[in-house]
Amino acid sequence: KGHKLLPNVSLVPENDPTALFINSGMHPLVPFLLGQKHPLGKKLVGVQRCLRTQDIDEVGNEGHLTFFEMLGNWSLGDYWKEQSVALSWEFLIKELKLDSAKIFVTCFEGDENSPKDLEAFKAWEKTGIDKSHIFFLGKKHNWWSVGATGPCGSDSEIFFDTGINSCSKNCKPGCSCGKYVEIWNNVFIEFNRLKDGNLEKLKQQNIDTGMGVARTAALLQGF
Repeated sequence: KGHKLLPNVSLVPENDPTALFINSGMHPLVPFLLGQKHPLGKKLVGVQRCLRTQDIDEVGNEGHLTFFEMLGNWSLGDYWKEQSVALSWEFLIKELKLDSAKIFVTCFEGDENSPKDLEAFKAWEKTGIDKSHIFFLGKKHNWWSVGATGPCGSDSEIFFDTGINSCSKNCKPGCSCGKYVEIWNNVFIEFNRLKDGNLEKLKQQNIDTGMGVARTAALLQGF
């Protein structure tokens, strides 16, 4: 799709004193998400080694590791939500050949700082996914930032129904019982969080996606 392959970078950030380790595929791209031009262009893809400690309490469950590799694709001011969602759907259904009936997604329900993400909802509708498989959740589930400051925005998470018994009739994506496992995240980065906590609109709209290699391999092998 015209994306250029990024090299893997060191787990220790070179120019970021705010973090001890690279915690996501987008972490090394922060300057470019903020507007700096990347030498490889506006559309990138990669597999990045990550070490994440903010999930330490969840390590050992059905989906969390401390050290992992993350697949990702990025748009630095090129395509936006509709194309990002379409690319994700195409990869899951046509390339990985997952059962579309078992895929569920979530979108940001909105808050005082950012509106309900109807644009992402409509993008998912266009894929043909069952509308009953689309849910709106709050900032805890559907907002991503690289850290306390820096690039951030609402996101749309993709879940797979593992088929295990749910914890209740109202069980839905975002529940930690293990029925729905997140397999991919489309982040719509259009803000920069400042030190005072306020959000500053970026000059460009960016796409950042993240899919864990180990979790995807487990999914393809039936967990």
